[in-house]
Amino acid sequence: MRSSNPVFSRRGFSRDNGHAGFNTAPQAGSPDAGANPYAQGAGNPYATNPYAPSDAQVGAPPQAPARTGVMTIDDVVARTAMTLGTVVLTAVLSWVLLPVDPANIGKSYGIAIGAALVAFVLAMVQSFKRKASPALILAYAAFEGVFLGVISSAVSTYISDGVVAQAVLGTMAVFAGVLIAYKMRWIRVTRRFYGFVMAAAMGFVLLMAVNLLFAVFGGGDGLGFRSGGLGILFGVIGIILGACFLALDFKQVEDGIAYGAPREESWLAAFGLTMTLVWIYLEMLRVLSILQGDD
Repeated sequence: MRSSNPVFSRRGFSRDNGHAGFNTAPQAGSPDAGANPYAQGAGNPYATNPYAPSDAQVGAPPQAPARTGVMTIDDVVARTAMTLGTVVLTAVLSWVLLPVDPANIGKSYGIAIGAALVAFVLAMVQSFKRKASPALILAYAAFEGVFLGVISSAVSTYISDGVVAQAVLGTMAVFAGVLIAYKMRWIRVTRRFYGFVMAAAMGFVLLMAVNLLFAVFGGGDGLGFRSGGLGILFGVIGIILGACFLALDFKQVEDGIAYGAPREESWLAAFGLTMTLVWIYLEMLRVLSILQGDD
């Protein structure tokens, strides 16, 4: 089961063309705290309005011109709903059209692995693109859905019928919990927090990659990091990392809206949130599968 999430290496809202993002947003206590690349100043298309009346004409400071085409929370919610909806739709279709049973399990797993590889490549391409590509993001979501549909069908068939529903509810609970904690400021995303999560995620993925290599060349479960007690431990660590990425995603969205990022940047937010939720779902599914399999 795949646990590689390129979300920790993706670009946030870039500074290209004046766009700002989490990776470049000032943090509390930093020398440039409060700096806003969309605030009035040189190079900002919203900074001045040559058609605005002068102070002498109105007798009061001119109002800032109306800003259009900037990202809002509604844009983020709509794009995220479209992206996640694509994942869910293709997952359901894959579950129905590609049922996993002993007669076609090899074919089904082949399709799942192929879809996972395509989704990974599309995610990497988008991660290094200068601008968000809705078509690319939706294509990633479609192939990711195929992978999730087949894997979920296999777990439901060979482990337990209720594992998939439990994993979905668990993912929703993690999302709601992190959102509440972030809104209540129980979680504060700082540069130190960001650096810690990045380092932990890189170490986690590298360790899983080594485990996979041992499994491929040595057989079995490699170093045993994805089954038994160690599997549960590393699965829980994976879920915690996913929760940390959700906090980073919320910070990215908050900064984008506060800085007046262009509306198309909401696709980047949807892209990041989708990858993070997929990460959490897969880790949740693995932990529950191990627990159910031990019963």
